[in-house]
Amino acid sequence: MDQLPSKREDYVRKVLEAYRNTPGTCGHLRRSDRVLAVQLYQRGVPLNKIENALILAAARRLIRPADAPSLTTVRSLAYFLPIIEEVLEMEVAEEYFQYARQKLQRLRLSLILTNNGHYHRSQACGVG
Repeated sequence: MDQLPSKREDYVRKVLEAYRNTPGTCGHLRRSDRVLAVQLYQRGVPLNKIENALILAAARRLIRPADAPSLTTVRSLAYFLPIIEEVLEMEVAEEYFQYARQKLQRLRLSLILTNNGHYHRSQACGVG
């Protein structure tokens, strides 16, 4: 008989999937990413706060002056810990993060259409 995933397993899976799909990340998961996701679960960090932090960080990384130096690829969920803490302390309506998600989607589409600045994840991570 198949067992349903536990709340912890479901939480960790969702955190890791959100991280993996965040623009500017390598897309590959490491053991340390899974350990951190478990620690966030144990701390009781709400999943939506983590997702909001990832969106906010990605938007900040993409909305930069055109002449700014290129940023390196994010290779660890731990990179986002300071912004997760920032979002936990924020008193901002959820609508702000919905707006940030929409803005990020438009930015990603714009980058894809112009082929500007970003290269394929497999190249960024040294595979492929």
